[in-house]
Amino acid sequence: MHPLPAQLQRVIETEHRWREEIRALPIEAKLQILTEMQRWARAIRVATGRPPNPVWDIERREAMELQMRVDYNREPLLESQMDADPIRQLQQWLQEAIEAGVIEPNALCLATVDEEGQPDARFVLLRGLDERGLVFYTNAHSAKGRQMSLNPRVAAVFWWGTLHRQVRVQGTVEKVSEAEADAYFATRPRGHQLAAWASPQSEPIPDRQVLEARMAALEQQYAGRTVPRPPYWIGYRIVPHTMEFWQGRPNRLHDRLRYVRQPDGSWKLERLAP
Repeated sequence: MHPLPAQLQRVIETEHRWREEIRALPIEAKLQILTEMQRWARAIRVATGRPPNPVWDIERREAMELQMRVDYNREPLLESQMDADPIRQLQQWLQEAIEAGVIEPNALCLATVDEEGQPDARFVLLRGLDERGLVFYTNAHSAKGRQMSLNPRVAAVFWWGTLHRQVRVQGTVEKVSEAEADAYFATRPRGHQLAAWASPQSEPIPDRQVLEARMAALEQQYAGRTVPRPPYWIGYRIVPHTMEFWQGRPNRLHDRLRYVRQPDGSWKLERLAP
């Protein structure tokens, strides 16, 4: 076994002083030292018959946790900067997320509630955004489709980590028109159109081969033909009554500005404590 580096030997011999030894070091250096301390401390204790001291594992995990923390340092989000209409504000932020190269900037986490009151959540893709609300498409027979048919109240969240931004939406869903659903379905890649027929969404299946076999059969069935929209593949529009825009700021003193729809259809803007 190679001799211990002098710094590590000094710290291991006086475990109660280890914080003073490495407290001022950057996180990366602290993790490197803790990892080495952990390895040598275990080797020494095994060689001497003493049980391993868990302190190195504990402190290393704490250091790793610190390393994962992000210091948000973006510009402040001020009421004077916000559009009077939250839909237009969301359109602006979505465009900025696109320009920043965020992966799937139109992905939103949709939360619904089942018949037993159990919350459920998953990501869907925003496919329409105008003064009427936020539109996405899915299989009406899926879990979320069944849940929304029983309880139209939903919540949704966008997260754009690169920009340290989050948008929360609360509202109710309504179905888009058949014509609107047909028009969007026609723009989908052909494979996606076939998959809408092939997948019994949210239902148990024995294996992946079932899906692949159905896709192959559908490719033959619609060879040279336009793939029609399945009657159960429909669009939903979230009509929001509350929208919150969150901007990460230093020291966890984040900016939160919330729009609340008023009885006359206008929006009230208010600031929330982080």
